[in-house]
Amino acid sequence: MPKVEIKQPIVDEIKGHVGKASSIVLVDYRGLTVEQDTKLRKELREAGVVYKVYKNTLLKRAFEGTDFSQLDVDLEGPSAVAFSYEDATAAARIISNFAKQAKALEIKSGVVEGTYYDAKGMSVIATIPSREELISKLLGSLQSPITNFARVLKQIAEKQGSGAEA
Repeated sequence: MPKVEIKQPIVDEIKGHVGKASSIVLVDYRGLTVEQDTKLRKELREAGVVYKVYKNTLLKRAFEGTDFSQLDVDLEGPSAVAFSYEDATAAARIISNFAKQAKALEIKSGVVEGTYYDAKGMSVIATIPSREELISKLLGSLQSPITNFARVLKQIAEKQGSGAEA
């Protein structure tokens, strides 16, 4: 069986992840302990992020013809890849936070919704709150004026009610 046939299912697996991903983050994981790696994988899995280690040549082959082919320049040395499907900033945010405790972990680069970012750009992306957090902040800011208006109306009604009794 030729090597190409053996590797094709792996390339197809990567293409499956690429087809569904809204963002991909490339990571240099050298120096992580097994315990740290296990903890990172668990955090990513809980956030709906797929985190795997593939050979760089297989990643390049799977990225061909997609927005993610921009990552080819950073596919040197050991690389792990994190695929985010729903929340485009989840992988960057989790890996960046985890790297604060595990100094060996480094973000190489990433592509978020079609745009390539280097390590510095990805650290900025990591500061963006999740979609749910942004929606709750928006709802809170929309709700605040309405709540204040209702409070003022209630105070006016109470004042007029106490003034009528006197």
